[in-house]
Amino acid sequence: MSENEFFQWQGDDLILCVYVQPKASKNEFCAVRITEDGSAIKVRITAPPVDGKANQQLIQFLSKSFKVSKSQVTLLNGESSRQKRFFIQSPKQLPDVIPARVSL
Repeated sequence: MSENEFFQWQGDDLILCVYVQPKASKNEFCAVRITEDGSAIKVRITAPPVDGKANQQLIQFLSKSFKVSKSQVTLLNGESSRQKRFFIQSPKQLPDVIPARVSL
């Protein structure tokens, strides 16, 4: 299983698998986690997992990290789970955890 399985390109859009750790000391990307469900990038978020606050903060963190508006970050599944999948529409920037695309 490859570490790069935590993301997938669909044209100019990105599908990102995230394992979230709420109530952290700061918002940040961490290492890739490999589980029986596949791999996911671990993201620490300061918000608690109450009333959707962690999801809201995670969307805000991802939108800043990929330089897109919050409306361009969609939670596909995992609303009440630590394991989540996001659709990021046409990211303008890639954080260091995502390798640059190679043009052939």
